[in-house]
Amino acid sequence: MKKSLRLGAILATAAIATMALVSCSSGGSSSSSTSGTKSIKVVIAEYSNATKPFWTAFAKKYKATTGITMNLQIISWTDINQASSTMIQTGNLPDILNENSYASYASDGLLYDSSQVLPAATKADIIPAFVQSGTVNGKFYGMPDLSSVRAMFYNKDLFKQAGIAAPPTTWNEFVADAQKIQALGNGNVGYAQPLGPEEAQAEFAIWLFNNGGAFKQGNKWVLNSAANVKTLQFMKDLSTKYHVTQNNPGATNRTDGAFALFGQGKAGMVVGFSPLSGTLDAAKTVNYGIAPMPSGDGKAPQTYGVTDYLMSFKKPGNQEAVKAFYKLYYQPDQINTWIKAENFLPATTSGVKVFQDDPKLANLKVYLDTLPNAHLTPTDDPEWDKVKLALQQTLGLAVAPNGDPQKYLDNLQAQAVAGK
Repeated sequence: MKKSLRLGAILATAAIATMALVSCSSGGSSSSSTSGTKSIKVVIAEYSNATKPFWTAFAKKYKATTGITMNLQIISWTDINQASSTMIQTGNLPDILNENSYASYASDGLLYDSSQVLPAATKADIIPAFVQSGTVNGKFYGMPDLSSVRAMFYNKDLFKQAGIAAPPTTWNEFVADAQKIQALGNGNVGYAQPLGPEEAQAEFAIWLFNNGGAFKQGNKWVLNSAANVKTLQFMKDLSTKYHVTQNNPGATNRTDGAFALFGQGKAGMVVGFSPLSGTLDAAKTVNYGIAPMPSGDGKAPQTYGVTDYLMSFKKPGNQEAVKAFYKLYYQPDQINTWIKAENFLPATTSGVKVFQDDPKLANLKVYLDTLPNAHLTPTDDPEWDKVKLALQQTLGLAVAPNGDPQKYLDNLQAQAVAGK
């Protein structure tokens, strides 16, 4: 998950001023006239090998339904942040952009809100937590395309070898179980901890939500709250005190690090999501189970939810074409088909029901049960882009042997409050 660039007022003004010229240019932008838009530019993030086939077919159906050409660009998650930022900096705005950050664009007045492009019935069907995460100053801009929530994956074979009867429900049990697995030797680690730049903020989020922590309370940042400091200290202790993680978790990414280690059968536990299940089921090399997160504060287990967005940029003459895009995408046979292909979770209440009723998706129960009440990061705050980037790039330093969680979160809090 990547960072969207915060645009300044000058850049936003320049981008809007060039819209008319951009809309008449070639190269995949919309061409608009008084007779209506002839084409729209849609930029989609590539989640897996299933992404291109779905969106290629979607573009054909959109053309057949509307008569409008969909100029499709599919860009890997590794590159989409830079590519989309360059498009917007140069005034070459997409009509639809699939990203995980939208609030800075909304604050700069570049996006349509739901009242302008989304059917009211569709908005009502979207899971309320995702409507909230997509809303800035009372207006809904970030339309969710899919979702995921996190849970604890555990290796049943390693648990059996270590004499562990059930997955842990508290942090104390978690540490004790991880130590038993670590003691097995043979390159096994108790817990695969990803605190590298790919998604360090997500790893921090799932643990702090299970210790009564939060990034914000109301409109106030609380990054250095006592609960958050205790959480980060616990995360540091896993490697520096209890020694139950792989070497250098601060440089370990999620997909090619922690997930890979678990997939090799060398990690007792890892925080994962439904696409990991798909990978493990296809490989058939790990006998795994999925359980709720262990609790650090004695309360019921919480989960961290993620959604990405299909945001729509204001361009002359494209409003009806954007409306048609959303109307088609949110049809159950479209949105649910793609989400299933990607091994993610629904973004709509009706989608949750569809998934729950599908016996082939029984392994998603632990996710579906918690999805409606998932905690999300504050993507509705433009400052979150900067906070997230700081966490991604520097959280590993806070858990290093000489790291100081209190000082780290104090500095992060000061930067967030100052808007730096």
